[in-house]
Amino acid sequence: MTLARSWSVTLVGLDGHVVEVEADIAQGLPGLAITGLPDAALNEARDRVRAAVVNSGHAWPQRRVTLGLSPAALPKRGSGFDLALAAALLAADGVIPLGALHDVLLLGELGLDGRVRPVAGVLPAVLAAARAGFSRFIVPVANLAEAQLLPDIQCTGVPTLAVLVALLRGEPYLAPSVPVPVPVPVPEPEPGWRKDLLEVAGQPVGRLALEVAAAGGHNLLMTGSPGCGKSLLAERMPGILPPLSLAEALEVTAIHSVAGQLPASCPLVSQPPFQAPHHGATAASIVGGGSGIAKPGAASLAHRGVLFLDEAPEFARGVLDALRQPMESGEIAIRRVGGTATYPARFALLLAANPCPCAKPERSCSCRPEQRRSYLARLSGPLLDRLDLHVSLPPITRADVMAERGTGEGSAVIATRVAAARERAGIRLTGTPWRTNSDVPPTVQLVRWPIPRTLLTGVGKALDAGLLTARGFGRVQRLAWTVADLNDHARPTKEDVDLALSLRIGDQHTREVAA
Repeated sequence: MTLARSWSVTLVGLDGHVVEVEADIAQGLPGLAITGLPDAALNEARDRVRAAVVNSGHAWPQRRVTLGLSPAALPKRGSGFDLALAAALLAADGVIPLGALHDVLLLGELGLDGRVRPVAGVLPAVLAAARAGFSRFIVPVANLAEAQLLPDIQCTGVPTLAVLVALLRGEPYLAPSVPVPVPVPVPEPEPGWRKDLLEVAGQPVGRLALEVAAAGGHNLLMTGSPGCGKSLLAERMPGILPPLSLAEALEVTAIHSVAGQLPASCPLVSQPPFQAPHHGATAASIVGGGSGIAKPGAASLAHRGVLFLDEAPEFARGVLDALRQPMESGEIAIRRVGGTATYPARFALLLAANPCPCAKPERSCSCRPEQRRSYLARLSGPLLDRLDLHVSLPPITRADVMAERGTGEGSAVIATRVAAARERAGIRLTGTPWRTNSDVPPTVQLVRWPIPRTLLTGVGKALDAGLLTARGFGRVQRLAWTVADLNDHARPTKEDVDLALSLRIGDQHTREVAA
């Protein structure tokens, strides 16, 4: 009997667990068994590994082969174990020295001809193994740039199983013919194609709300007639957000890697992501789901960025209400029989809605008042209460349409103010787990960064009048801090608080409570 070991990683959500792969070759009828709670894709590895070994020029052992994956109680999924299974088997058969696999972690899927194919989730897998003490990694060539995002590790990309065998034997081998992708910055588009706020006609209130939302990471609801610029504003929000820090970029990249949506040509996501699912999307596609361990949905793919739901009332109510919990906690936990997958989901939610179902200009609208109320009532009260900013955009006038392009502020100017505001908030939040004003719990906000009661008179009147809930009362104060950061005020002023209140309940209601 011959026994050999190799190492790989299984992912449960973004959490990686190191798996010990054992290969045992014993006397008995020829056959291959895989133990350790493998899924269907992993069970099929027996055929892929057999064909890859034979087509790489090595004899298949004509004895009983058992491949075990430990811990046995942990579900194993996917084809990323193929390389570790083949290496352990070849080591047990004497093709590879036993000591060559001692401190090496292997990831990769095998083709029938012995090619090593890329797999999803390499970055979080390598990160988990590095935390467990591994420093040497062998991955597919196509995943090499992604794995090398982590510093202080030795990572090698192999194109075929034959190259892996030569590498572990210490023999010379040909360098991969496939060029290794490296992280490169995304080229800046031409000015005429850049999504800039200069392209949005008019809408000063919408521009201001978007700037405040970007500066504090707040959620925003925009209502208005068709064609007034709701979608244009939302699509330009990523252009005024600051670039991701290295820690944030790795976090976002890990999510996209698990989802299999990481571009091979640019493996590091350095800009805030933007997700805009169709209104026919299911709850599973928004919050995550799927068979076995759930995959991340649009909400997690928008982590540290923007989740935009256009025509929000057209979404199923259950889909919208499923966002309420991650809006508060900043993460999504999806429980399945095979385990619980937890994904971060701290995004800025942007909703756009027409005032009625016919989506015609106000003068042409034939909807009855009860139809308009019923249409907007599809957005539940608890969801609306979690949206910090509620703004109504007026129709675009002929003067707005005919004005020369570029008369308003461009995205670059606003992005500078947003970055400065976030820097001021970051200094204030130093030593806390929060990064933006929207992250701070209202109870903590009231204790650590209170606003004088004399400045909250209007907010209190709005609460008494039923225009604000207790949750809205706290959110207005967080908005006031963001407005103060944008205005370079050390603390919110009366004007900052009043502006925050108007962005929450509208100018008309603000004037009513001030009267």
